[in-house]
Amino acid sequence: MAFRLVRLSTGDDGQSHVTTGEITLEALDELNAASSVEAVSRLRFEETRPGSALTWHPAPERQYVVTLSGTLDFETRDGTRFRLGPGDVLLAEDTAGGGHRWRLVDDQPWRRVYIAF
Repeated sequence: MAFRLVRLSTGDDGQSHVTTGEITLEALDELNAASSVEAVSRLRFEETRPGSALTWHPAPERQYVVTLSGTLDFETRDGTRFRLGPGDVLLAEDTAGGGHRWRLVDDQPWRRVYIAF
């Protein structure tokens, strides 16, 4: 079992780059599985209305962003695009450089949880 993980990080060129992977889960018992434990510093819930967009920006800090509702198209300055939807986890580590942008592409608000390291 695993969660989809999309990682945004700043490369040596000062631009944001995308890699995809998984957060793997290990069985705890017959019903449950869990990831490893990570120390975090803050947790915040946020909602953005449907049809919204945010222009170029770096992540304000290293954080997980867990999408609860809404579908978004993200883009980096080199033209790489990816889509996030409910249940996807974004690891935003591109805290410097050219950053990324996003726009909501469905009729749902973007509800998310920010989990800062």
